[in-house]
Amino acid sequence: MPVPGGAAFGPHDERTTVSVKLTRTKRLAGLGLGLSLLAGLLSGCAGGDGTETIRFTFSKREAIPFMTKLVNEYNASQDDTRVVLDTSGVDVVSASFVRGNPPDIALANYNMETSRFVERGALSDLSDTDAASRVREDLQPLMDQYGSYPGRTSALPYSIMASSVIYNKEIFAAHGIEVPKTWSELIAACDKLKAAGVTPFYATWKDDWTIGQGWFDYSVGGELDTIDFFKKLSEEGADVGPVSAVSFQKDFGQSVGKMLKLAKTYVNKDAASRAYGDGNLAFAQGKAAMYLQGPWAFSEIAKTAPDLKLGTFPLPMTDNPEDLKVRVNVDLAAWIPEGSKHKDAARKFLEHLYKPEIIEAYNKSQLGFTPTKDAAVNPDPRVEGMAGYYEKGQVYQGPSVLVPKTIPIFNYTQAVVFGADPATTLRTLDADWARLAFRQ
Repeated sequence: MPVPGGAAFGPHDERTTVSVKLTRTKRLAGLGLGLSLLAGLLSGCAGGDGTETIRFTFSKREAIPFMTKLVNEYNASQDDTRVVLDTSGVDVVSASFVRGNPPDIALANYNMETSRFVERGALSDLSDTDAASRVREDLQPLMDQYGSYPGRTSALPYSIMASSVIYNKEIFAAHGIEVPKTWSELIAACDKLKAAGVTPFYATWKDDWTIGQGWFDYSVGGELDTIDFFKKLSEEGADVGPVSAVSFQKDFGQSVGKMLKLAKTYVNKDAASRAYGDGNLAFAQGKAAMYLQGPWAFSEIAKTAPDLKLGTFPLPMTDNPEDLKVRVNVDLAAWIPEGSKHKDAARKFLEHLYKPEIIEAYNKSQLGFTPTKDAAVNPDPRVEGMAGYYEKGQVYQGPSVLVPKTIPIFNYTQAVVFGADPATTLRTLDADWARLAFRQ
């Protein structure tokens, strides 16, 4: 998950003389020119020994050590190409497209922001690569939800991150509870735990994203076909509302109601003041049986309880076990811009990234699932409970990631668990969607 950060500058004296201001301006101009020239050298020039340099953007900060090692090994293995790893972030990458100086290749989170590059034809076609021929076809709908460009395969999935209920196997065993596969079984398990003085779910309402990507996404995605819903919603456009064929208020109401039943009855009493870090610590200390978080939480929990036996299972939202599926997102996708001056070298590096021993090692290190057809199935025990659903294609994308960032979906879901009327909130969500569609 994103970590907030930034830089601060010291106080500025308004009495600074004009000459000092001019000097500073000249220095900044010179610095800007120097940075521009450096960027040009990285993306547009070959080395003095004939080696071609390509800029490789990578956006997952937790995996920088893995990718740094991989790049160093690739550079040492051949003399034709030198790969320069760029971890400057999505904002810098977006600006580089505007400047006409995009990276030569990227592995980045695939989301609504990337769709701007896809739909405008800013990414080159990868359909004729060996890598593309090995990607599972059933994952294409996950890619297409973020847009497409006629006649092109603009991006290839590299890492699929699945998330669901994390549960404490020791607590379940101590109270004779089996993994629930229906809504009724889930409620019965919660009642049994609560009667025994065990908090069923640990909740962290203070951080709104933990509600949006967890409680809200699992509840809606476990009951609704999100791909079909958002396709129809896009077709409705500015007409989304109380009389449209689909809408948030008409289609999400039942799922949100079930989410609130869990949230009001089966969570820790101090949920409103607990944040993500608090949740990891509390869950590691055995203060709840279940936790609605993604696999990124495992490493945090392990800092306190490295030997704690944990597992995962899909949140059941219906009384039909056949409806069970896990939330997924394309954690990383590979793409090569049309504006790259080194497409051939970038494509060779792309094929290297997709070698089975590399792509599978990467996903194993991050508790992700490999999107290639020939990938070995050898999941970490902590995510083993999701592996079968992923292999069978019983997956969904969370609705929170399919809503444009200009709509504050996390704020809305937080407001609902804090007591805002769900029907009114969903109507507001409809109005936001319609207004945005009208502007576009």
